[in-house]
Amino acid sequence: MKGTTLPFEGTPEQEALLRAKLAELKKQPGSLMPALQFAQDLYGYLPYEVQTIIAEELGVSLSDVYGVVTFYSQFSLFPKGKYRIGICLGTACYVQGSGEIYEKLKALLAIESGECTRDRKFSLDATRCVGCCGLAPVMTINDDVYGKITPDDVAGILAKYE
Repeated sequence: MKGTTLPFEGTPEQEALLRAKLAELKKQPGSLMPALQFAQDLYGYLPYEVQTIIAEELGVSLSDVYGVVTFYSQFSLFPKGKYRIGICLGTACYVQGSGEIYEKLKALLAIESGECTRDRKFSLDATRCVGCCGLAPVMTINDDVYGKITPDDVAGILAKYE
């Protein structure tokens, strides 16, 4: 199972909330999706440890849980950073060089798309159109939008969040 190399940092309080919700949900047919959505909201992602609890409490196989988690893009196997970086790889941005910016981000942060830095400060996601085609290429960091950037701009932008 591919997942993060970052240690799981769930709390006993989170686990108690999860188990209480699962006890309520397991009485309902089709409870896996609501359980995963609740857990994702609670933890911010769905690590192996959380998937295992869900499988055990709902009486389904871990492979079934993993299959749903990896099928739907709303779920993540990786924690998200304090600063969530999105680089648009939609057509307008890509033809303006967002692919090179994306490669620069991966190199500077030493992570791949969907992953989080070891200090949990940054996470990186390749996105599709964010609706700012006139500013192509576009990168977002949380709610901040950076347009018409080049690979040379990336280190300076990241430094604002250090």
